[in-house]
Amino acid sequence: MNTKLIQLYCHICQLCKYSIVANEMQRVSNNYRPQFTDEEVITCYIWGVLNGKSSVKHIYNFIHDYWGDWFPLLPKYHAFNHRINQLCDVLPIILLVIMPGLPCAIPTLEHLLDSMPIIVAKSNRSGTARAASDVCDKGYCASKGTYYYGAKLHFLGKICPGSIPAPAAIRLSKASESDITVAKEWLGKDFSGLTIFADKAYIDKNWHEMLKLMHDISIITPVKLAKNQHFLDAADKLFSRAVSSIRQTIESMFNWLNEKVNLQNASKVRSRKSLFVHVFGKLLAACCEFAFNF
Repeated sequence: MNTKLIQLYCHICQLCKYSIVANEMQRVSNNYRPQFTDEEVITCYIWGVLNGKSSVKHIYNFIHDYWGDWFPLLPKYHAFNHRINQLCDVLPIILLVIMPGLPCAIPTLEHLLDSMPIIVAKSNRSGTARAASDVCDKGYCASKGTYYYGAKLHFLGKICPGSIPAPAAIRLSKASESDITVAKEWLGKDFSGLTIFADKAYIDKNWHEMLKLMHDISIITPVKLAKNQHFLDAADKLFSRAVSSIRQTIESMFNWLNEKVNLQNASKVRSRKSLFVHVFGKLLAACCEFAFNF
């Protein structure tokens, strides 16, 4: 008997009882309660991801071949794929419910802010790709120095000493939207009283002053060279290194997400629904791993 799978199913059932999740599931199902329940669909998807399966097809085959006795009412692949896609808007709501309870050794108001690319098509196909065009487009990833077609995941996480950041908020945008544009629309509306460490992409003195004045949010970034300035002075170098050192854990978290759930690679995505399943379903799997030590 696999106790971890039982625990996962029980956790999913418990999460789906929250009113905001249950109401969304009710709208999706149109008052229809199938024999193979929505909770089982979500559990199968997360269990497959946690066992190293990336695509819905691979997840389905894994459940069918190795866990069929546990899920005797598992439908055919096309029905399973349709069901998980229908639940695409439920997954981010479950994620919203689970994130506040994620473990953090020392409660803090200090956060990290950054983004990572969700790549539907790499540079050689980025100009012709059209999949999920309502939520994806062509953008540039500075860290990789390459163009890609896809989306961008914006992440705000609580600093947890000795561990990767605990996610506090997540937002998805098109690849072409700049980090600071999304942050300006996002932070002032939904947050207050935070200290946020970010990279140079978020530098805007006037915006920083406005956030501090109106929302008590402090944005701390490395120092950027001024116009016609070729070198930073010693104090600015030291400060920038300190900020970069604090921000290292968010890079570690992005690497962990890619290793654990293959989040960045969305080459199988063909629609908005499948993109949401890929992003929020895999983030939910990662949060289950983080919270429940699966």
